[in-house]
Amino acid sequence: MFLTLLAFLVALGPLIFVHELGHFLVAKLVGIQVLRFSLGFGRPLIQFQRGETEYWISWIPLGGYVKMAGMEEEGMVGDLEGGKAATPIDPARSFDQKPVGARMAVIVAGVTMNLIFAWVVYTGLTLTLGQTRLANQPIDWVDVARLPEGARALGTLSHGDKIVRVNGDSIETWNELQDRLLDGRDTLRIQVAGRPEPVVVTFGHGDRAAREATVRALRPLLPPTIGVVNPGQPAAKVGLQGGDVIVRAGGDTIRSWEEMVRKIRSSPNAPLALDVLRHDSLLHLTVVPEADKQTDSSGKAITVGLIGASPDPRGPIVRVPVSIPAALADGAEQTVFQLTGIVVSVKKLITGQASSREVGGPILIAQMSGQMIRLGFEWFLGFMALLSVSLAVLNLLPIPVLDGGHLLFLLVEAIRRKPLSPQLRLRLTQVGMLVVLGIIALAVSNDVLRFFR
Repeated sequence: MFLTLLAFLVALGPLIFVHELGHFLVAKLVGIQVLRFSLGFGRPLIQFQRGETEYWISWIPLGGYVKMAGMEEEGMVGDLEGGKAATPIDPARSFDQKPVGARMAVIVAGVTMNLIFAWVVYTGLTLTLGQTRLANQPIDWVDVARLPEGARALGTLSHGDKIVRVNGDSIETWNELQDRLLDGRDTLRIQVAGRPEPVVVTFGHGDRAAREATVRALRPLLPPTIGVVNPGQPAAKVGLQGGDVIVRAGGDTIRSWEEMVRKIRSSPNAPLALDVLRHDSLLHLTVVPEADKQTDSSGKAITVGLIGASPDPRGPIVRVPVSIPAALADGAEQTVFQLTGIVVSVKKLITGQASSREVGGPILIAQMSGQMIRLGFEWFLGFMALLSVSLAVLNLLPIPVLDGGHLLFLLVEAIRRKPLSPQLRLRLTQVGMLVVLGIIALAVSNDVLRFFR
């Protein structure tokens, strides 16, 4: 519990800090008077003053704020931000006295810093550790139905076979094998360990679809080791933990992650007996996979079972050193990938395509932080980068009180060529605060209900 709480504070604190630091630095840069810089809301636990700015660490650790001259909120919002600052206000340096462009720069600086933080973390991990690649694994199984005509010979591969060379070139990672299949010669001589003769595969010139189908047909053998367990899901309910190895499911021996997944998917809402190896102990658990409606490759609606667990990300992997430019590009690619995924998730929540039960709050973040720190510092840093991108997206929602709401006010002002009245902004801000508090209440209630589902 202590490690989980510590991981939560270490994960969230720096993200709030860099977000508010963005607002703070750009406000100073454009000449706006900054009255207070606070991590957390409410009254301060720690406070000091440097120059005209108060620096607080407040007792509600659910965000932070930069109080600027001309943006001193009143009523409920003002109380949440600790009330008025003691420093006298310089009207000439208030927020509203600056050009719209300067004010927009101040507002977007927070989310920009969060995205930069994620990019720096991803880039730093790639530069110091190398790009993560799946090691060259034996074949788990071959989806023969997917194989195009020229690649039918790969259907002779069986569980445990390992491809070691393609056209004489050694294969060190699974990614290298995929690259050879996707971009290699039209005729590939694939050497399998223990076989005297190679498997010959031929593709029509420029037939990209056949190559991609071949890549999808080959499944690597991944160990059935649990990595992360989603709180409140069936795996968590029965006590599965990171590092657990599934050795049997429904009485059948499990040799790979794919075999385990197929067994679980075929058992929606049905008790499934699991034999689990945890350290040196063999545990006998019974999980009931949650039914989930999906669409198969043919477009047919199907119901499958899910337990809310993902494979151990620590292996089997290799690290491939990269140059600084490649690391910078990889960091940007990972940031954009996470950004896109989070935007899609938020869109699904707003449009009703995803359940509001999926919304998580501080308890969920703490639980996931604890699991990530147990996986290792590298994975914990990656989780922080993901949280940072999430914070950027959520702050850009067009809800008054959030950065997106302030940005919306400024866009309206730029179009109308005059600002909204202070009274209207105050009312909208109070409504926005109620919306935000409602979202927080939903998230926290979901966190609590996960213990009882």
